[in-house]
Amino acid sequence: MKSDLPTKRVEPTADTPRERRVWVGRRRVLRAGSGLAATALGIAALGGQAAAHFPTDLEIEIHPGSDRAPIDPDGRGVVPVAVLRADKFDPTGEPVRYRFGAPDVVRDGAGARPVCDGTACDVNGDGRADLVLFFRADEAGFDGDESTARLEWDRTEDGQHGLAGTAPITIGGRGDG
Repeated sequence: MKSDLPTKRVEPTADTPRERRVWVGRRRVLRAGSGLAATALGIAALGGQAAAHFPTDLEIEIHPGSDRAPIDPDGRGVVPVAVLRADKFDPTGEPVRYRFGAPDVVRDGAGARPVCDGTACDVNGDGRADLVLFFRADEAGFDGDESTARLEWDRTEDGQHGLAGTAPITIGGRGDG
């Protein structure tokens, strides 16, 4: 059966049969809707990618053995941070590419770098070696309002992908006596 409808793209006019106008209208709606859906999926995918950029997979302890994990942001001392070994991550067998400090500072690509390659020892008593790193407190970007600290490990040298962990801290040293 041959159709009376034109095969080339023609804009409907007042003389165009109603069936043809409805079909063109539906096609436009479907095309626009699929474009919006693709855009929404693209934004969601990119948003998920950014969130997964540094997934929180590192288990860390700041001042291992201390309940308070005190940090003096103005101090000249170092902050010990233990990166605990996990089933999928052995910090003693990976390059030492870490950044530590205030969560917003570290997420923006800054923060303190370790003062040395760290020390391997069993911090949590599970029989596996963990990695203890030391960071200069005055380079960590704490402003005194933080209740957590963040550690990021850069999987690659360009710092684009890796793992992260957070732990509670207590800010002190600013007249706390």
